[in-house]
Amino acid sequence: MEFDLQAWLLFGLPLAFVLGWLASRLDVRQMRREHVDSPKAYYKGLNLLLNEQQDKAIDAFIEAVQNDPDTTELHFALGNLFRRRGEFERSVRVHQHLLARADLPTSERERAQHALAQDYMKAGLFDRAEAAYRALVGGDHDREARLALLNLYERSRDWRNAAEMARALDGSGAGSFGQRISHHWCELALEADARQHSEEASAALAQAQRAAPHAPRPKLIAGQRAFEAGQAAEALTHWEGLRQVDVASFTLVAQAYAQAGQACGQVERVRTTLSESHAARPSLDLIKALASLDDQSAAQSPLVLPYLQQQATLSAAQAVLSRPANEWTQACSDAVSKALDKAGRPLQRYRCAACGFEAQRYFWQCPGCLNWDSFPPLRIEDQ
Repeated sequence: MEFDLQAWLLFGLPLAFVLGWLASRLDVRQMRREHVDSPKAYYKGLNLLLNEQQDKAIDAFIEAVQNDPDTTELHFALGNLFRRRGEFERSVRVHQHLLARADLPTSERERAQHALAQDYMKAGLFDRAEAAYRALVGGDHDREARLALLNLYERSRDWRNAAEMARALDGSGAGSFGQRISHHWCELALEADARQHSEEASAALAQAQRAAPHAPRPKLIAGQRAFEAGQAAEALTHWEGLRQVDVASFTLVAQAYAQAGQACGQVERVRTTLSESHAARPSLDLIKALASLDDQSAAQSPLVLPYLQQQATLSAAQAVLSRPANEWTQACSDAVSKALDKAGRPLQRYRCAACGFEAQRYFWQCPGCLNWDSFPPLRIEDQ
């Protein structure tokens, strides 16, 4: 039988076209089915998550990932869910799986690295978290990585690395970190003093003062070190510098300031400074320091009653109550009564046993959680 090329062409070409068309239709349907199935599972998981059904949401997201293993967003959603539930090992596995993919774009790879670092941090694996965050330095997550490393170093009391990281952040325009750097060097100074390395402590304190010239803590510590070394006059100078930058912090050393003044014979200088400070910012600590200059207690000071009438604090009330009976007046009774009323106000409330909502009046139904009979019929101070 003779082969007829023309007949085969006439018959074969239409057949090939029909077969190709059918194959393409099958591929398109398959692709559509895959793209429809994946969003359905994704939206199902999202709906369960919004309804606070995290267990079912995780199952839905796992199903979605199995249907479409190349979808990175589903992996991130699943990993974040595991982390929120405290299942850090599973979260780590999800993000490590993403990092193992060779086809992952650089931006997604850094995102997965950042998520992995967060997993380690939440799990308390600080050494691994540090390594993971350091891998992100210089990339798209540079600022977040440096801030996380700074918090990590502060938590582990690695003050030198903390100071270096804070300095890098300060130079990158991420904000002002001078005050924070100053605290780091102050901590290093205290550690050096504890080891009796005085020169090292002095150098660290100088670094702290350079990092934040107006920070109160370096001046406070410098005064304490001078006072402990028997240099009372120098301590006064440091603490007066502290008062100039922060009157409120000066009250922390008011008593020691008075002792330093007595030690170096500068009582009137100290009395003037303490009186001016109290006039600018009244404080019971300043009253106690002034009273100690005359070997008196705060209860004997003429400043304590006006202070109680102005501030109505329990500490001041206690000082007034310490007065002898022959010095007791109606003004004392009124001031103490006012202070007790102020202090007792938070305890004169009703508290819901279900949610902790507090109110001045009694509720049969809690306004916070809407539970009935959840308020014990006793005020907080009576429970």
